[in-house]
Amino acid sequence: MDLVKSHLMYAVREEVEVLKEQIKELIERNSQLEQENNLLKNLASPEQMAQFQAQVQTGSPPSSTQGAQQPAVTQLSTQNSGPSA
Repeated sequence: MDLVKSHLMYAVREEVEVLKEQIKELIERNSQLEQENNLLKNLASPEQMAQFQAQVQTGSPPSSTQGAQQPAVTQLSTQNSGPSA
């Protein structure tokens, strides 16, 4: 019975360590995405923000002109956030 208990406790400890690592990675990823989101909000014009808000409310997909603009802004945000991290 003690052997089963110790094996079970070992397995639980290992799983806890894996989950702690996943939580740490998710927190870091969330922080990066928040920084990118803030940068994109700051770079967007008021007209773009209003259009985005309207799309969010209606649930419509982004237009093709926004899709063409987004990669350049994302690339800029990646370049800007790199040194600060």
